[in-house]
Amino acid sequence: MYKLIKIYRLKFRKVIIFFIFTKEVRFINFYMLENKEISALFHLIDDPDDEVFNSVTERIISHGRAIIPNLENLWENSPDEEVQERIELIIHKLHFRDLVEEFVEWKNGSCELLHGALLVSKYCYPEMIATNTLQEIEKIRRNIWLELNSYLTPLEQVNVISGILFSYYKLKGNEVSYDLPDDFLLTKVIEGKRGNSITNGILYLILCELLDIPAKAINIPRQFILGYFDIDYNFPNPEKMKKDKINFYIDPLNGQVYSQKDVDSYFKRISVPPTPSYYRQMTDKRIIQHLLEEFSKCFIAPSNLYKKNDLLFLAKLLDECEDSLMYLLILSRYRKPIVVDFSPTKQIRKDFFQLFISGKNKKKFAQKKYSLHTKNHK
Repeated sequence: MYKLIKIYRLKFRKVIIFFIFTKEVRFINFYMLENKEISALFHLIDDPDDEVFNSVTERIISHGRAIIPNLENLWENSPDEEVQERIELIIHKLHFRDLVEEFVEWKNGSCELLHGALLVSKYCYPEMIATNTLQEIEKIRRNIWLELNSYLTPLEQVNVISGILFSYYKLKGNEVSYDLPDDFLLTKVIEGKRGNSITNGILYLILCELLDIPAKAINIPRQFILGYFDIDYNFPNPEKMKKDKINFYIDPLNGQVYSQKDVDSYFKRISVPPTPSYYRQMTDKRIIQHLLEEFSKCFIAPSNLYKKNDLLFLAKLLDECEDSLMYLLILSRYRKPIVVDFSPTKQIRKDFFQLFISGKNKKKFAQKKYSLHTKNHK
């Protein structure tokens, strides 16, 4: 049996009214925006058309984090694994949108290394509570502070830090492996007492900053190495980037100390001529950017490529590139979706979303009349 369906839209105050006429029945549906719209969107999550699904995703994301409990409930009641994966992706995008905003605030604010490292951890664990991590760092800092005094030489200071961190606290170091994504997350490093040179180095730098010890990450290629700078070195405005301003070097993988001769031998071994730029200290922003870039290499499988792209986007965001800022603008300007009865056909769904996304075509859609011969839909 076929029905002739016509859809019109009228706007009366804050209520969207749809008039749906058929040959057999004439009735009016009053849709209050939120509940009816969300229900309609959820019914479209399993749509096989990628264009429809992407548009549905954008509309769901526009509701913000408040819609996550609804999505979780839908996931629990869905027997279809593909639908569950789509729901997980939508939830991920909701969390990611919030994380982007937090990174922008961090970039434009204090740019503290600890805060930045915790934001990277939030990418994988958006609901994490950092209290335990902060308490553990404070405990380590206090133990180191109790052993320090003003009579210690720079080398003795570093030996105290490394002794507490690697011997007393039992922190272990792994070579950078892209098969171990948790090694790039500070919260997991604190929890499991095992990290790679980057995250161990970030923890080491955080402790040095809290204890006013002038150890900084430097830009030596293919390594994440710390340098202990002269105490009178002008960090904010260094006139010259000279290696003789660095007393010695620290390997954050295990706390081992290297001399300038060791570093010179390393440059010869990798056949790279040393330049002053390699001895320049890395800013906290650049360290987090480097962490994001390296972390992204953990997600090369086709099913995880969106994670790689997310992390590289966050890294570019710290560079203030125009594309990133434009994407932020897009994220911040989601409009409230219009509710529509999607039951007739997929073409109505596609037309609706295509027209609505453009914003300027909303009036065009409001005036458009569909006359479709469709079979009864169960």
